[in-house]
Amino acid sequence: MRTPRVAVIGAGIGGLSAALLLAARGLDVTVLERAPEVGGKMREVVVAGRPIDSGPTVFTMRWVFDEILESVGARLEDHLVLHPLAVLARHAWSEAERLDLFADIDASADAIGTFAGAHEARGYRAFCDRAQRIYATLEPAFIRTPRPTPVSLALSAGLGGLGALWGVSPFATLWGALGGHFADPRLRQLFGRYATYCGCSPFLAPATLMLIAHVEQSGVWTVEGGMHRIARVLRDLATARGAQFRLNATVAEILVRGGRTAGLRLADGDTIACDAVVLNADAAALAQGLFGAEAARAVPAMRREDRSLSAITWSLLAEAEGFPLLRHTVFFGRDYAAEFDAVFRHGRLPGDPTVYVCAQDRGDEDGATPAQPERLLCLVNAPPRGDQGQPHAEEVAACETRAFEVMARCGLRLRRSAETTVVTTPAGFERLFPATGGALYGRTVHGWQASFQRPGATTRLPGLYLAGGSVHPGAGVPMAAMSGRLAAERLIADLASTRRSHATAMPGGTSTG
Repeated sequence: MRTPRVAVIGAGIGGLSAALLLAARGLDVTVLERAPEVGGKMREVVVAGRPIDSGPTVFTMRWVFDEILESVGARLEDHLVLHPLAVLARHAWSEAERLDLFADIDASADAIGTFAGAHEARGYRAFCDRAQRIYATLEPAFIRTPRPTPVSLALSAGLGGLGALWGVSPFATLWGALGGHFADPRLRQLFGRYATYCGCSPFLAPATLMLIAHVEQSGVWTVEGGMHRIARVLRDLATARGAQFRLNATVAEILVRGGRTAGLRLADGDTIACDAVVLNADAAALAQGLFGAEAARAVPAMRREDRSLSAITWSLLAEAEGFPLLRHTVFFGRDYAAEFDAVFRHGRLPGDPTVYVCAQDRGDEDGATPAQPERLLCLVNAPPRGDQGQPHAEEVAACETRAFEVMARCGLRLRRSAETTVVTTPAGFERLFPATGGALYGRTVHGWQASFQRPGATTRLPGLYLAGGSVHPGAGVPMAAMSGRLAAERLIADLASTRRSHATAMPGGTSTG
């Protein structure tokens, strides 16, 4: 039989993972990417000739990539050089208030005890136990499962596991659950920040996101050569197994014939015939018709108010002084509730923002100051309104002033220039990822039902599959890779099912598969 042809639209981590797995199974795979380079949101910004990671900056859940590469006969350690971090992040509220969080729970408990007292250290240990239990419950039943539902979760748990399922606290908010472990509002602020890893507010997101604490304690690595190296490795492995890549190729329409996908029409007029399509773009772009009216009906539309966080980022070269930056540092604003209220309720940039800084020439040890100027990525949360002309230039400038004032309040002084700074706003992210408004994490997971409302790998259109951070199991590098794996597995299973159904002569002379 003819080798099935699969087109993968988008070379983000989800699309690259799917392409690698499908090519390794012998399918004829073509990847089409509108950008000049692979990686999607895992992007590099070049400033004065120096590449700066300006998307994801941490590598976690290594087992996802270990399993993907092992399934195609490769080993992760043969292609990536990873360095584990002992200090996950440094946190600051002022010049006198600093706290390091460690991969080692005992070290973190000691640091928290010194920072906020023995009671808070005990609360931290209980928090870690709870995070571990939540993760252990949800990894097999949610993360690895194609689009689970509340019913499927309950069925997979069985009568004996219902207690553990209830223990994931699906109906409590993250902020509320943290109040049961920490009296110090600074610690609630620190651990509430895990909600932003999924583009959410800690005041609205479910307590299940506590599992991120366990994910980090299981290992956080830096990638030698930068995070973008991950995308290049997946591309090279897929190419070695026969996948073809077409960059600067914009797909204008998913062609439909006989009620299923039949091919693609590119913006330059070229057409590609295929038997199946894996779409590694935001599901909102599909629903809004960016890939044709017929394909738009494959997924439900998403309301703008359900969009996740966007951001303003500054990719820059600067001379840093006055604060001992580590690889990852967080400078907190004074009023966390006001920050998320501004973004999600009022659609405005926060007045006193929390600022994340990734110092990419540093590790996790004090005293190791790199050559100056050094590469920095600074990020603040922003409303996902990049398709509505907001925020305006003067609002961005005011936010920039406030963000760098927050860092200065904690002791960090940055000597920088406009010539060595690249700013990306929600409008910029909208141009990079159309139909999102600049939202970087797909749909928010505000409320207990929201995690089940992300589309899964399959769609209403036969032959069209989804991958990426906007679909199940969620946002983030390992989750996007897992989505590509789930899409590839479903596509292969559907092809096998079709091939087992041999053509049959029907009355009237009609032949059917």
